[in-house]
Formats: sequence, structure tokens, C-alpha cells
Amino acid sequence: MQVSNVNNVKIYNLSYGKSLPQWLSDRKKRALQKKDVDVQRRIELIQDFEMPTVCTSIKVSRDGQYVLAAGTYKPRIRCYDTYQLSLKFERCLDSDVVAFDILSEDYSKLVFLHTDRYVEFHSQHGHYYKTRIPKFGRDFSYHYPSCDLYFVGASSEIFRLNLEQVFTREHNVCDINPVHQLFAAGTIEGKVECWDPRVRNRVALLDCALSSVTENTEVDGLPSVSALKFSGALNMAVGTSTGQVLLYDLRSSHPLLVKDHYYGLPIKSLNFHDQLNLVLSADSKIIKMWHRDTGKIFCSVEPQTNINDVCVYPNSGMLFTANEDPKMNTLYIPALGPAPRWCCFLDNLTEELEENPESTIYDDYKFVTRKDLENLGLSHLIGSPLLRAYMHGFFMDIRLYHKVKTMTNPFAYEEYRKDKIRQKIEESRAQRVQLKKLPKVNKELAIKLMEDGEHEAQIGSKKKGKATTNILSDNRFKMMFENPDYQVDEQSEEYRLLNPIVSKVSQKRRKKLQQLVQMEAEEQEEEELEGRASSDEESSDDDKSWVEEVREQRRLLRLEERNRKMKERERKLLDRNTDLQKDPRFYQIKAGEEFRSFGDMARKQKLQKASLEERLKLEERSGIMNLNDTAVGSKQLTFTLKKSDKIRSQQQAERDHHEERRKLRRTAGHLHSRGRGRGRGGARRHF
Repeated sequence: MQVSNVNNVKIYNLSYGKSLPQWLSDRKKRALQKKDVDVQRRIELIQDFEMPTVCTSIKVSRDGQYVLAAGTYKPRIRCYDTYQLSLKFERCLDSDVVAFDILSEDYSKLVFLHTDRYVEFHSQHGHYYKTRIPKFGRDFSYHYPSCDLYFVGASSEIFRLNLEQVFTREHNVCDINPVHQLFAAGTIEGKVECWDPRVRNRVALLDCALSSVTENTEVDGLPSVSALKFSGALNMAVGTSTGQVLLYDLRSSHPLLVKDHYYGLPIKSLNFHDQLNLVLSADSKIIKMWHRDTGKIFCSVEPQTNINDVCVYPNSGMLFTANEDPKMNTLYIPALGPAPRWCCFLDNLTEELEENPESTIYDDYKFVTRKDLENLGLSHLIGSPLLRAYMHGFFMDIRLYHKVKTMTNPFAYEEYRKDKIRQKIEESRAQRVQLKKLPKVNKELAIKLMEDGEHEAQIGSKKKGKATTNILSDNRFKMMFENPDYQVDEQSEEYRLLNPIVSKVSQKRRKKLQQLVQMEAEEQEEEELEGRASSDEESSDDDKSWVEEVREQRRLLRLEERNRKMKERERKLLDRNTDLQKDPRFYQIKAGEEFRSFGDMARKQKLQKASLEERLKLEERSGIMNLNDTAVGSKQLTFTLKKSDKIRSQQQAERDHHEERRKLRRTAGHLHSRGRGRGRGGARRHF
């Protein structure tokens, strides 16, 4: 269970926590409940209160006993019995559900509007009847006195027993007033059309798109009506696709109040809470509860996943939300009302939590960075359950942190005690007569700031203007001159590279102040122009000078780095020589081995690091495999690779061919001539 406090209103998320997989056995579930703290703390108010993928809409029956939810995938409807706190039945459907409604007091009569234009009726036993409307539907309402269903959708028609022509292109939502049965339909043009079922003509038309644009609202495009809800006989709330909620009195064409969500997202759901005179409006990101008369926020809920629908349990403080997530959220807000009768134990549970306020989860953990872990010697714990990654660091148990901190620095408390005593003494000395002295930390910076402050004070007195505040006297920078952790390291690379630029900037600022004072004192325009020209020349010279200084610092840094590496190399060489002189190494030659060289050991180590493919190639070239220094002694194994039948037959054919050619070959020794030939040997041979 998650507890949040928004505007001093406690909100209990009863669905928060881990959900156990359905394929786990009961034994494993009980074992997890004993070991896992998150599973122990969760409250499963209704068993299996979730969908396989996404829940699109959710409703409560009029008798309050059943909660019905439609979702996907696969398209299905689930009915939960609140008296048994479990799933009563589940029915799969042929296509996704756009909207559904409960026609009876319980679940015995249901109607579904599907995405493929089908309207499906279900009775207590299951599917009863299916029909199809001419156009794709988006919403519908049920007229109880006449038992008529009114469908609106992507057309200029409203469908019931017959067709009624309406002067609009498409309808998005509709609702029927429970008191006088007035039917209202919201259009894509941002208008609301009102119809009386007893009259064939339209009785009223409201232009909500024009009324939703106020001085403080920014609207992208034409606002269409995305939500509609009646309250009582005279009140109506209209939600737009641009994130505004308009409250109307049916006796007036102008809205009483316009409430903006400031997210620019379509309003998904509207509900009224008559006991506290509140309006509950929800878009895909947040649920806002605000006063109907003033528009002041009562509280708000922002779930972790996008919202599809919100259902308020009648006469209670419980909410059900359909989300873009398998789990459907159950929210309990005691400030809205008591818990329902079937879960009245929630009131006692929340009262105990308020009497014994629980510390937040972060009070038991310490946030540490990677550098802190290195200082504590706990870098090896990264990736273990003892550290939980969060942003640029980790959360660790505060008890473990204090224990390790005490072990790494056992005198930390003594140092802390001495610092506190020193601070108390300095605070007591502050009441005495103060002398102008330098701080203990960053003395050079303090001297520079004092000089700059005195210089600016002199110029400010001449200029008769307001002098700038000094950093030394500002309490926001007090720790910079008291805490040694803020000491400026003048030997660091960053300081040496930035110091020429900062010094030149301060010099330029001084010169600029002096020039402004001189320019105000001068009266002639020619002298002012000369002063400006000279300042430009000086600034160009200053730019060249600080660039040269930065280059010089970079050259010195490179030289220092080179010298440091050279010294490090010499030190390592010296350490190696001293090690050879102090501790000579001895090597043992095993029986049956011959000493070749010290490089033979390195060759063996290199061979061990080589991959299997490289070792096999090396052994193929040598023709043998040596297995030395094994557990059974020094042995040698000679083998040849086995060849396939095809290769052996091919090689045998080649050998037979060469043998045959060798038999047919004739010697040419009888053709040798003793005369002078044309060859190098002076003889001529014929073949």
C-alpha cells in the first residue's frame, strides 16, 4: 500500500506493490509472502483485480455488489463480486469494447459497443443477441423510461429505434439526465446538443469550444467535446479535448466556471461528489478533485501509468481506475468518505496508520555516489541487493552505512566533537570587538575580494550609485571561507587554465567601471569617442595577453605530465632492479624436462592464453600435440587427423595416376650428344 499526502489529504493506493504470477503454486506464494517484504506489505483487496494487458473501462453496478471491467488482450469482460472479494466470472468477446453499460441492478443485463460496429447484449447466462449499427460508434446512453439506447459516433446521425438527423458531422460522447431524462450529445466541433425524447426536434445547442477559450488558456486547434456528465436536474460538466472542464447551469448558455488541467490532454472522465460538492476530472495523466463553486484544488492523484477511465464507488471514498497496465488501481481517500460496507476494515487500518505515522522509505536508506563507495571500500557491492541504483548513485541501508563509516574512520566522532567545540568558541568570540582579519580558508581569494570590494566602493561613491554586495559578507557563501572542503587548489589543471581568463575579466571590469566614471565626467562628445576607441584597442591587447598566458599554462602542464611519466618509469625500473638484487627467483625443473631458456615459460603462458582455434592451427603445423606437465606425468601423444572417404579415394586415384605415368616414362640418355650444343652445359638433350 502506498500512502501520499496532497494538499493535506491522505490518499491510499491499495493496488500498489508487487503482483504474484498466476502460474506460481500456492506453496511458492506462501514462501514469497514470508520472505519478501514488499509482498507482505501489499493489500489485495479484490483477488485477481487486473487484466492481461490493458483495462479500457470500468463500472460499478447500481446495487454496489459487482464491479465490471472491460479490457484486452484478448478482448474480455470480467465481473468481480465485492461481497466475496474475488472474480465471479470472465467472458471473452469477439472484438474490443468501445463502451459498455449495465442495464439492470446487477450484472444480469449488459450491453457492449464494439469497435466493429456491433452492439452485443448479454444476459445472466452469457451472450443473448447481437446487432450492428450503420456507423462506427463512440458512446451510448440508456433511456430508462422508454428503454431506448442512443448511439453516437462517426456520423451526423444519432441512432435509436429510428434515425434522427442532426446538423453536425460526428459525435463523441453522450449522457442522459437521471432526473428529467434530457439527452445530451457532445460533437467533434465542440458543441453540445440537447434532445428531449418526447420531442422530435432539438431543444438546445451549447457552443463549448468558444466558451473554453479564456484569457489564461492556450488552445491548439478546435476543442472537441471528449467527456460529458450530468449532476442533478440543472448542472452539467463538459470536458474538452484540449484539457478544459466547463460547468454549466442548463438555464444559461454561458459556463459558470472553466477549469484547465494545464496538460493539453483530452478529458477522459468526469464525476461529481455531492457530499463535499466536488468535481473529479481525469485526463490520461492525472485525476484532479476541485470545488465546484470556486475551482480550488482539493487534491490530485497522478498514477504511474496512463488513465483510461475512472469509476467512483457510490457514497464512499473509493475510486477504481482503468489504466494502460494489467493492474487496475484501487484508491481509497478517507477525506472523500468512508470505506464501502464490504471493506469497512479499511477505516480501522487507516486510523491506525494515522495514529502511528510511518517513516518514509528514504529515512531508512542513505544515498551514496560511486566516489563515496570507493572511499568506504564498498565498490565490490555494486550490483548486489545491498545497493539499489538510483539516478547517479545508490541507496544503501543506513545501518550498514554507519557501521562501515565507523570501521573506516573510528575517530570521526572525535573530529566531529572537536569541530563543534571550535564552532561554539568562534561563535562566542564573535560577540567581542571584531578586527579585520583574513579567514582560515581561501585567504588569497578573500584578499582579492576585499580589494575588489574597496575599489568598487570608491567608484560607487564617485558615481553616487548602489555598490555591489561583497561575497565575504554574504551568508550564502559563508561556508566557502570556513569549510576546508571548499579550499581552492591552485595547482590543479582547471585552476591554472581558467585563472588567466578570470583575472583578465576582473581587470576588464575594473577598467570598464573607471571608463564609465570618466565618461560621465567628460562633457564633450569628441573626448567620449576617443575614450571608447582607446578602450577597444586595450581590450584587443588584453585578449591577446590572456590567450598567450593560457597557451603558456598548457605548455607547462604538458611538460609536467611528461616529467611525471618519466619519473614514474624510472621509479618502476629502479624497483624492478632492487627486487632482482634482493630476492632472486628460483625455478624448479621437473624430471624428464630440459632447460632451454626463461623465454620458454613466457611462450607456454602465451600459448595458454591463446584461443582453441589458434592452438589447433599451431598443432596442425607441427603435426603433433604435446601434453606435458599433466596430472599423470609427462607424456607425448602423436596423432594424425582422420580424412573422409572422398578425400582418401581422391588421393588414391592421384597416386595410381602418378604410378602409371612413371611406368610409361622413357629415359633420354641415348640421345646425349658429344658435340657442342646450345645449352649451358654444352650438351643438347631431346625428350
